[in-house]
Amino acid sequence: MKKKGSDLLPFIAMVIVQVGYAGSNVVTKLVMDTGMHPFVQTAYRPIFATISIAPFAYFLERKTRPKLTLSVFFQIFLCSIIGLEKLGLKSLAGQAKLIGTIVCVGGAMLLSLYRGPVLIGQLGFHWKYAENTTNDKDINSTHTNFILGPFILIISSITYALWLTIQARVNEKYAAPYSSTLLMFFMASFQCMIISFCVVPKAYEWALNPIRAISVVYNGTVCSSLALYLSSWCIERKGPLYVSMFNPLLLVIASFLSWILLREKLYLGIVVGSILTVVGLYGFLWGQKKEMEQSKNEIEEEDNKADLELQL
Repeated sequence: MKKKGSDLLPFIAMVIVQVGYAGSNVVTKLVMDTGMHPFVQTAYRPIFATISIAPFAYFLERKTRPKLTLSVFFQIFLCSIIGLEKLGLKSLAGQAKLIGTIVCVGGAMLLSLYRGPVLIGQLGFHWKYAENTTNDKDINSTHTNFILGPFILIISSITYALWLTIQARVNEKYAAPYSSTLLMFFMASFQCMIISFCVVPKAYEWALNPIRAISVVYNGTVCSSLALYLSSWCIERKGPLYVSMFNPLLLVIASFLSWILLREKLYLGIVVGSILTVVGLYGFLWGQKKEMEQSKNEIEEEDNKADLELQL
């Protein structure tokens, strides 16, 4: 029973993280369509993240927090470069992980790049905040940059992958997840505020109406402090590859939330891509579970051999 619970909790935590990120996409789209500057949103987010996680870091890790030194950061950086996870392609579990990864990523790409015919039309549910969202005509008529946007998304994915790998070593060298998350957002607050004030110097653009306040508080508390803490917790127990495999699930959840809340349609590419994403994720998780069971059995066999040798 303990083993099942320990396997289920990281899964639940990562699903919660992706649901939180999907909600952020919906709420952020709403406030952007009402005129909120993205740099203002970015500046408020780490501030509220710092405020929300500071009490946990102070009360839960005040006495147990280890010392943070430059040597620890240097060791973390070196370990992040050479610490790669093995796939073990000779085993069935390793092959399942590889195939699951390919299917999951392929489903996510299909979901993002292909629409096809409409399978399910707009939902009858009416949300007043969705009235100001941008429809397909508005998207086609506005200025778009097909080079800068994808480039920024690629850079974002690379930096997030680096963070996942580095965070695995942070958990080993600095076993204080609340404090490390607090320090990260505290430094990000200064960086984002300085850059955002340079880009958006007008004070009236920083005003927060109710929906904007909900957006920045939600993004700061749920999608920053809570999400990164849960991700760090899962990285410590399952590794960075496990956490990264849940990212395509964000596309699935965001698509269905947009259908429910933003009156968008469900196309063939979204439905088929969502199915492939979920199937691929299941294949990867099954393979990783089998690998852990095999590793445990090998360790037990070695221990048993060692015991027999000592007895002889």
